[in-house]
Amino acid sequence: MPITSVTKDAEALTMTVVSDFSVPVQRLWDAHADPRQLEKFWGPEDWPATFTRHDFHPGGRSHYWMTGPDGTRAAGYWEFLAIDPGRSFEVTDGFADESGTPNPEMPQMRLRLTFAETPHGSRLTSTSWFNSTEDYRQLLEMGMEEGLTSAMGQMDAVLEDLSSFAAGRGAQTQMLTDTKVRISRIIRGTPEKVWQAHRDPDLMRRWLLGPDGWRMRECQLGEKVGESYRFVWEREEDGSDSFAFFGELKELDAPHREVTTENMEGMPCPPNINEQTLTPVHGGTLLTVVITYPDKETRDIVLGTGMADGMEASYARLEAVLTASSRS
Repeated sequence: MPITSVTKDAEALTMTVVSDFSVPVQRLWDAHADPRQLEKFWGPEDWPATFTRHDFHPGGRSHYWMTGPDGTRAAGYWEFLAIDPGRSFEVTDGFADESGTPNPEMPQMRLRLTFAETPHGSRLTSTSWFNSTEDYRQLLEMGMEEGLTSAMGQMDAVLEDLSSFAAGRGAQTQMLTDTKVRISRIIRGTPEKVWQAHRDPDLMRRWLLGPDGWRMRECQLGEKVGESYRFVWEREEDGSDSFAFFGELKELDAPHREVTTENMEGMPCPPNINEQTLTPVHGGTLLTVVITYPDKETRDIVLGTGMADGMEASYARLEAVLTASSRS
């Protein structure tokens, strides 16, 4: 058990949990920056978490729910107030519905996690500030202390499993719900460079190609929220078998988050929603795309086309493009 102390102060309306780990600070930080890792320890042991959004930057948001042994879900959100990379981050932490909309009937609090180097590894200090004595009592009675200590107790196993979350593993696909899929990959390069490679048509034509044998014939980008985009690919050999995707730019927050709709031209079905986030981690940038399909059937059809393999082929090219540009 990594927890070294739990201090509750009813007068100051705070609770502080201190935990020590035998890993470098960066490893501990990355475990909180990466939703794949957060899901393995955030919340009580018998209430695993699912993060459907994790924008790890000031002004960003996280949406998650925890699922109990009987299938009951308890949802929450974070709103990132401040981030000092590698040292601390602070959020508003509250209850929500499964879409991430805050529940005004439940208390919220301010939570700060501080990361520090120690002679034997790193220390994590979690400090919670409550808005009132009533909130303080209610949240403690609901098991907040037990939940935090259980979460910290699960972290050692996650921190030891470095290989599952390291650069070089390729794109990983996770089913979050019947309609949501998360694609994750660490790209060797900074978030700014990865972002630029998604906003520069000349660069996109070099890497966004899917399997070998295709070229991008058209690359029309939406520059502002509300504008449309359209990409067209064709066989590299003879220009045959062309296909196109189009959609609308719904959110743009450089270099962290981009949200678009996506339709395949000629397919009469509702659009997908693609939410892409870029987060700096050890080894480069964690690129995460959460895709929301209109229904499970559409999800299964799209995944059955080999989409994930095509995305990995493109991301491998992207990494090569960024590596080549850094050497020039």
